[in-house]
Amino acid sequence: MKKIAFIGAGSFGFTRNLVKDLLTFPAFRDCEISLMDINADRLDAIETACRKIVRAGNYGATITRTMDRKKALEGADGVVITILAGGVSVWRYDVEIPKEFGVDINVGDTRGPAGIFRTLRTMPVMLDIARDIQAVCPEAVVLNYTNPMAMLCRGVQGETNLNFTGLCHSVQGTAAMLAKWIGAPDSEITYTCAGINHQAWYLDYKWNGRDAYPLIREALKKPEIYNEEQVRNEMYLHLDYYVTESSGHNSEYNPWFRKRPDLIEKYCIHGTGWNPGAYAYILNEYTQRETTWKKDIDEWLAREDGEVELERGQEYAAYIFNALFGDNTLYRFNGNVRNFGLIDNLPGGCCVEVPVLAEKGGLSPIHVGPLPDHLAIINNTSARCEELAVQGAIEGDPRKIFHAILMDPLTSAVLSMQEIRDMTDRMFEKNRDFLPQFKRFN
Repeated sequence: MKKIAFIGAGSFGFTRNLVKDLLTFPAFRDCEISLMDINADRLDAIETACRKIVRAGNYGATITRTMDRKKALEGADGVVITILAGGVSVWRYDVEIPKEFGVDINVGDTRGPAGIFRTLRTMPVMLDIARDIQAVCPEAVVLNYTNPMAMLCRGVQGETNLNFTGLCHSVQGTAAMLAKWIGAPDSEITYTCAGINHQAWYLDYKWNGRDAYPLIREALKKPEIYNEEQVRNEMYLHLDYYVTESSGHNSEYNPWFRKRPDLIEKYCIHGTGWNPGAYAYILNEYTQRETTWKKDIDEWLAREDGEVELERGQEYAAYIFNALFGDNTLYRFNGNVRNFGLIDNLPGGCCVEVPVLAEKGGLSPIHVGPLPDHLAIINNTSARCEELAVQGAIEGDPRKIFHAILMDPLTSAVLSMQEIRDMTDRMFEKNRDFLPQFKRFN
C-alpha cells in the first residue's frame, strides 16, 4: 500500500482535487492519504472531504490526519506541498508598498519585490519541511505547488538532495488555450516548452506534427482573441514565441507594460484579467475569505456523495506518482529543476522549467539546448535576480535582497536606486515578524 502525504492539506480546493485525481489510478485506490496542516479547522474540513471522495468512488483508500508533520511523513512514498506562510495581513503589503512608490504590481506571487518578500517569508518553512522529509522519508518524491515556485524550488534543491520538483499548471493550461484558439483538439497538440516558471516559451507548437504558429498568428487577428490576452499576445507578436502564464502575471515580469499609466491603460486594463481595480477586489475577497472560507467548504461538504465529481483532472501530480510507483506508465511533464546542462544559455544551477520524464527509475529532466538569444536575455535577467534573492533568503542577507529587487526589470524601469532602497526598507519593516533568518534589515 502506497502512502501520499499532503503538507498544507488545508488548501481545500487543491488537496481535494489532487486526492480525487490520485484515486482514479488503480494503483492508488487502496493507498493511504496522510493529511497534515497547522490549522485544525481546515484539517477537519479536508479530512471530511477526502472521506467523502473515498465513499463516492467506493475506493479502499485510508484517510489519516495529523498536525504532526513528521508523523504525516513517516513511510511516505510521495509528498505534496501546498503551504502559505503569512496571511492577508502581511501579503497585502507585497503589493501596496511598491504601489505607493509607483511600481504597479498585478499579482505579486512569483518574482519582483512582491515575489521576493513572499519567498523570504516562505523559505524558512519550506526548508524545515524539506529537512523533515530528509530525516523521515528521504526516498520520497516531493512535488511542490507553493509559490514563488522558482525561488522556493531553487532553495530546497540547493540545500538538500531530495527527489524534488515544482509543478505549475500554466504550461498545459496555455497549451490548451492556444489549441482552442486554432480549433485543434488537445490530443492532437504536441510542443516543447522551456524557460523559467511563469515565463517559459513554446519553442515549438505543433498540430498533428505541423507547425501551428502560423495558425496562432492568424487567430490573433480576431479582436476577441487578441483582447483575451493582450500582454501575452503582444509579446508573441514581437518575440515570435508564445509564453506561459497569464497576461496579468507576465505584465509584471518585464519593463514594457506597467511602467507608465498610459501603458497600463492600453495593455493591462482590458485584456489581462487582472486590471488595476482587480487588486482591491482580490484583497477584499481574500479578507472576506478569512471568515467565510468555512461556509464555502460546508456548502461543498453538504453535497450528496453521488454529486461528488470523480473525473480525473489535468494537474500533473497524480500522473507523476503513477509513473514512478503506480503502474509505471511513462509520463512527460514540465517541472522546475536546477539547470545542470538543460538550457545552455541560462545560468548554471538556476531554477528552470523544462520537460521532465517520470518513469519507474525516477525523474529525468530533458536537455533542451539554447533558447533563442532574445528569449534567453529575458529569462537570464529574472533567473539571476532569483538566484541572488535565494542566496539572501537563506543567508539572511538584506543587501542581497536589495540588489535582487534593484535589478528587477519592472522596478528598475520605474524607480531610482535610492527609491528602490527606501521601498525595500519599508517592506522589510512590514515583514519583520516573519523573517527569523534576518538578524538585521538594512
